[in-house]
Amino acid sequence: MKHYIRFPRMEGQTSRQAHADLPAGTFERELGKEGFFGPATHMYHRHPPTGWSSWEGPLRPRAFDLARLNAQHASPFEAAEILFNQHVRLRFWRAPQAMDHLARNADGDELIFVHQGSGDLFCDYGHLTYRAGDYIVLPRSTMWRIESREPTVCLLIEATNSTYMLPDKGMLGAHAIFDPAVLETPQIDEAFRAQQGEAETRVVIKRRNALSVCTYPFNPLDAVGWHGDLAPVKLNIEQIRPLASHRYHLPPSAHTTFVANRFVICTFTPRPFETDPGALKVPFFHNNDDYDEVLFYHAGDFFSRDNIHAGMMTLHPCGFTHGPHPKALERAFVQPKPATDEYAVMLDARDALEIGAAAHGVEVAGYADSWKVKRAAE
Repeated sequence: MKHYIRFPRMEGQTSRQAHADLPAGTFERELGKEGFFGPATHMYHRHPPTGWSSWEGPLRPRAFDLARLNAQHASPFEAAEILFNQHVRLRFWRAPQAMDHLARNADGDELIFVHQGSGDLFCDYGHLTYRAGDYIVLPRSTMWRIESREPTVCLLIEATNSTYMLPDKGMLGAHAIFDPAVLETPQIDEAFRAQQGEAETRVVIKRRNALSVCTYPFNPLDAVGWHGDLAPVKLNIEQIRPLASHRYHLPPSAHTTFVANRFVICTFTPRPFETDPGALKVPFFHNNDDYDEVLFYHAGDFFSRDNIHAGMMTLHPCGFTHGPHPKALERAFVQPKPATDEYAVMLDARDALEIGAAAHGVEVAGYADSWKVKRAAE
């Protein structure tokens, strides 16, 4: 059991409610532990906490334009590695029209987020159709392959030595955010039976990040039935009903979709803006000093960021303050439209992430400078 030194205090000019009714002319900054679940303090500053004039060293915020990764890879295990640590690996995959082998990840559960495209996924358990915006969770060592009907681009997130689970929704109840009844599982349907046969089939197996190949004289996706409580599941982001509060800007943790060992996956989907005049209507400045934060921008208008387009990814390592860009900050309390219009996938990693070689090749130069505000004298 954790016993933090906790004793709420107030000093100087402050609001009594986080993220609302800030003292005039101030900017709020949250310093927190354990993501947004632990003890926290809110400070009120005269200047934007991201108003730096320069950045030096490796801790700077990073941005990567993954849309510039144009190479197609026959196997998901050849996909461009973007970020990784001992608990999670993120890869960006432009899939072939049809895989000529089966893939099997023995290192951990695989989460496929379909950024673009549509098609069919075949696995041990049967057949699933997929489209843009789908999450597909494949339990560890599931054999699978895809056939694309439209060019398919995916973000692959491996839960290394771990399992994807649903978050504890607490007092919201099990049906909030999305009802588990909307989760789809593979079917042993006509399409699945039609792909069975005696053709020689290779299975590429990844274990300890090394590849092995097992060859069968038949297609091993030959199940005639199954029963149990372990299976791939599919969830489309359009089925997510985000939490909203008209008087309080909710932290990213309120949008948690999946949890694994030492990281979580959150999903941002369109929602109404806060309507209380005193409530912040943009993400608050914060020090998330226990997690590295990653955002993959899927579609829409990314209201808290400037010069971000679909297919980009940002990395904000723990250890510095971050928050809305200057243009977004101008709309901190008044928004020109009633709701957000963005879809994004967020990963919060408890352990520091390393940057893969492919990401270095598409890094957006000067991203750390995008928070700088030009002063009148300049």
